[in-house]
Amino acid sequence: MSYKDQIDLQKLPRHIAVIMDGNGRWAKGKGKLRIFGHHNGVLSVRDVVEGAGDLGIEYLTLYTFSAENWNRPTFEVNAIMELLISTINKEIAKLMKNNVRLNAIGDLNQLPAKCHKELSNAIEKTSVNTGLVLTLALSYSSRQEIMQAAINLAAKVQNGELQPGDIDEKMFEDNLYTAGMPNPELLIRTSGEYRISNYLLWQIAYAELYFTSKLWPDFRREDLYEAILDYQKRERRFGMISEQVN
Repeated sequence: MSYKDQIDLQKLPRHIAVIMDGNGRWAKGKGKLRIFGHHNGVLSVRDVVEGAGDLGIEYLTLYTFSAENWNRPTFEVNAIMELLISTINKEIAKLMKNNVRLNAIGDLNQLPAKCHKELSNAIEKTSVNTGLVLTLALSYSSRQEIMQAAINLAAKVQNGELQPGDIDEKMFEDNLYTAGMPNPELLIRTSGEYRISNYLLWQIAYAELYFTSKLWPDFRREDLYEAILDYQKRERRFGMISEQVN
């Protein structure tokens, strides 16, 4: 029996976040340049997105390029940006066919102009879709996101639009990049690393964490289903005790 057949469709996480790690190591293990791993990682993205959509997942957020990734060698950064543009252009038709709505979070103004334009066009074109919301975290830093939310609220207080006591968790969340999205219930990280890497720090406060040794280019929809099945076996107490939850 496949992992998919074992999943309880009534207990799906609404939002799954993924740290797609291991492209470079995967390529190095095959004696190839790191960008070869990024190209093959696109195949994993395609399969996981389709698998999540088939299952009925509402939100899938992929850590695509962190703010810290700008510090990588210029050749690799440029190659990733070019790959992003070509992938977006190739995948729009499939996103439309599968009713997937594309979204992006992060400091998008840091992206090259052409990349930003193609991304914006794809987001606008798929905005009519009503299925899975696929969010790409690009030039993303969770610390920067939280700091910017604090700055925005501080400015409103300074301008007399708010009183400090008016600020609550809901208002703070409304000033994050992910405003309007439910917080992830499941965070998956590939490659055997056990770090959060400055990703959705506020949003994953109560997420279940799932780590796998598989490198991202080897991760497919069955691996996603295995992670969801593991998630469904856990007891989520949110500070309560088992008797209260059950």
